[in-house]
Amino acid sequence: MAAAMQCAPGAHAVTNGTAANRASRSVLRAAASQQATPTPTLGAFPSEYDTAVRQAQLAVKAALADGHKLLEVEFPTAGLTAAQGDGDGQNEMNWSMGYLKKFLAAFSDEAESVRVFFPDNIELAVARSGQTSDPSAGRQALDAVFDSSTKFRLGYLTKQSAAWAVLGMNLGNKFRPSDLVKDADKMFVVAYPSFNPREELSATRQLYDAAAGPKGRPLIIFNGELDRLRGGYYPGLFFPELAKITEEFLPKVEAAYYIHNFKGSRPGALFRAYPGPWQVLRRSPIDPEATQCIWTNDTRPTLKQVSLEILPHS
Repeated sequence: MAAAMQCAPGAHAVTNGTAANRASRSVLRAAASQQATPTPTLGAFPSEYDTAVRQAQLAVKAALADGHKLLEVEFPTAGLTAAQGDGDGQNEMNWSMGYLKKFLAAFSDEAESVRVFFPDNIELAVARSGQTSDPSAGRQALDAVFDSSTKFRLGYLTKQSAAWAVLGMNLGNKFRPSDLVKDADKMFVVAYPSFNPREELSATRQLYDAAAGPKGRPLIIFNGELDRLRGGYYPGLFFPELAKITEEFLPKVEAAYYIHNFKGSRPGALFRAYPGPWQVLRRSPIDPEATQCIWTNDTRPTLKQVSLEILPHS
């Protein structure tokens, strides 16, 4: 594993001011000068979701300013100290939808040229109209989040019937998300393509290959739970499509904003806000919100390295 910088006790790492992130630094300075409220420190782990969303907005804009076109925003939705999966799957998608709307506020001036792709046409209908509660399924009621007043362009990655959607299957459908793209679209945001990753991430790659990459349009993957692919959750023998995405597509993704929490006897978090370095934070077992930076590096560590090598020896 690459040698890493050690954080001073209680300190948070900052970037080293290279020419590569001059554009991103100018974006952050401009944001600070335009805000009536203080701009959150990108290197500090957020204590509330409003701060996390604002950090994600600044990090994405900084990465875009530096020329990155394929970005990842990832953070837990059941709590900033939670792990993915701590909440019910349907509710986690609902929470992601709400945070996505807040995140998109940073692009409201460009809304008519930003197309948001939901996992499927059924989830798009939920975004537009809301849903009723279903206690037996653990599903909470949800008001319309992207109603008729939204100026963002909306679409979906896969097209399903309600019957097949329950099983996470989409048999015999030749729909491609790039079919929905218009010439006026300048940026794509893919919303939480994690419920059925084989289809939704394959569709995300199709969208990138056909409509984003060749024309230089940015594509942001919002809470896609890409770590399940990076960590080998889906064996390549049984999921060859996902193996190809892991090998060929994921290495192109720049993590603009990222939080992954570790539980157990040595709790902590892996955190990054572009253009800053990767940080490993040790979390107090007594007070989960108390964190201390113990490791930083410009190279992304694997989750296995964090859990087995960094946190145990801090």
